[in-house]
Amino acid sequence: MTGHGTNCLSIAVEWAVGTFVLDATLVVGAEPTAIIGPNGSGKTSLLLAVLGITTPQRGRISAGEEVLFDSASQVHLRPEERHFAYMPQDFGLFPHLTALQNVAFAIACRAPQEPRAARLRTAAACLERFGIAHLGTRHPAQLSGGERQRVALARTIAARPRALFLDEPTASLDVGARTEVRRLLAESIRELAIPTLVVTHDCGDVLALATRVAVMENGRIAACASVAEIQQAPPTPFAAKLFAERAANAQPR
Repeated sequence: MTGHGTNCLSIAVEWAVGTFVLDATLVVGAEPTAIIGPNGSGKTSLLLAVLGITTPQRGRISAGEEVLFDSASQVHLRPEERHFAYMPQDFGLFPHLTALQNVAFAIACRAPQEPRAARLRTAAACLERFGIAHLGTRHPAQLSGGERQRVALARTIAARPRALFLDEPTASLDVGARTEVRRLLAESIRELAIPTLVVTHDCGDVLALATRVAVMENGRIAACASVAEIQQAPPTPFAAKLFAERAANAQPR
């Protein structure tokens, strides 16, 4: 599944876990793609396989021309060798590090030869960009959900990844923080201009962050098309309900 360009993520995996079978093929280019589907449809399993956290039984995953996983030739790059950025639901910040140190850690992983003072300056600039430079000395437990999300975003930008994965990016935020965080996420996705996958149950995330939607059902990709196309012709009952609920909530009361 190569030949899709240098800024492209190509995925084809098969994986059986007990009675559940993941059999998914997906190509993600410059347009950010949301993955939707009911619980147990395989969204997170697919994400973990692409990240290298789990190992599919068969398949091939490539980023541009580089093969990250290929069962036939026994290629399996470790997660840290894939140079992806992953933001889990809890944001994945190290609790024992300050906000500044969390961002600096990502820079150290990307450029270990860079002097510590330079890493800290770059980290401080990233925090400043998201309006949280004043929180640099605080630990994650001292931050609100929206503030932790901003630190996680700053760390993502600092890491300069070649692909971005967001797992339920606004699920842990209160209603007041979601609009602002979605705006920051959308701006970051546009700036990074790299393959981006957003796993979500929230139609608001889909509309704010993605231009394409992959609909998962029973471990397979039922359809992948533009947001407008999926809205107009939902391929599964879950997709139909998701967009119908959004339309109902948007109606004036």
